[in-house]
Amino acid sequence: MKTTLHYIFVLTALLITSFLTSAYAYQNDSDKFVVVLDAGHGGGDSGNIGNGYKESNIALNIVKQIGKALAKNKDIKVIYTRTEDVFVTLRGRAKIANDADADLFVSVHCNAHNSSANGTETFVLGLHANQRNFEIAKKENEVIFLEADYEKHYEGFDPNSPESFITLSLIQEDYLDQSIRLARYIEDNFKAQQKRKSRGVKQAGFWVLHNTYMPSVLVETGFLTYKKEGAYLNSKNGQSKMSKSITDAILDYKKQLDLNVGDHIGEGINTETTDTLDVEPQIIDNVVFKVQIAASSKQLEPKSYNFKGLSDISREKVGNFYKYFYGYTSDYSKIKQFQIEAKSKGYKDCFVVAYRDGNKIDVSDALKSTVTDALKSASNKE
Repeated sequence: MKTTLHYIFVLTALLITSFLTSAYAYQNDSDKFVVVLDAGHGGGDSGNIGNGYKESNIALNIVKQIGKALAKNKDIKVIYTRTEDVFVTLRGRAKIANDADADLFVSVHCNAHNSSANGTETFVLGLHANQRNFEIAKKENEVIFLEADYEKHYEGFDPNSPESFITLSLIQEDYLDQSIRLARYIEDNFKAQQKRKSRGVKQAGFWVLHNTYMPSVLVETGFLTYKKEGAYLNSKNGQSKMSKSITDAILDYKKQLDLNVGDHIGEGINTETTDTLDVEPQIIDNVVFKVQIAASSKQLEPKSYNFKGLSDISREKVGNFYKYFYGYTSDYSKIKQFQIEAKSKGYKDCFVVAYRDGNKIDVSDALKSTVTDALKSASNKE
């Protein structure tokens, strides 16, 4: 009970903070576009050492090259969480980004697995849809155990327990759309520019992402445990090419953001891009998600011509008002893409709602069932 109350308190505080430091921060900052670059691990935490290659060194080399390239732009300010082989706590990395009121947080890592798995994947914060994503997040989060006072600073959080991730995806709700956009740019560049195998844009509960108050991604540049890929990432040529793809993605993201300054940040999103997002499904049984796009005293026919071309419109009368919704699905990832599309049509204040057995419930309650199902599934496998 104490842990649950702690989660609620932390969630409330962080949601208030995230509201105050929303996506409009860049528009209010007339000076620089601030990018915080985070090289994973460091110091006594070398990360994974697949095939003898050291993740902390590779990540640092890539990050430095990204920073050097971005710094050539006079309207971009680059901040590093570390520039040497030193240990920085997860909370310390997040604090650097938050204190800088950063516009972007990009964390760079290298992957590992006890198989021939290979390829890149870029993560945004969310509930992991499968055991594989949970294991990746667990591995990166376990660095907190290297801190002598981790119980004090991460009270109630256990990297080994899926239940600890229940509230994480809600913390960055305000930034999910933008985080997905940047992640998509990165993965597209890996495929198009470097001909790398892309495993896609995914969601998982990384502590360092959940505690940053800006669009944030964690990039797994490849598997050091896959000999050919490990050698590539450990080479100067490989590091140069991977850094270029990430740099170009950040610049493309900023360019798109600049086009929307003075207007809602979500408008103008390329719906062709959002349609091809390969974020893994998050099916929640007995729950239906919709995007509420409008409420009015007028009764309109739920037809596309009344709603800027959007189809799959439904209507519900509540008191003297009619509420209008877009989409109908049990897949939380899919409904978030519907929300992006609705915003691109001009419904800037639209939001996701959830129903169970015809009754409206909090989205947070619906998401909790994802973790419960994951726990049951993991138990059955064991």
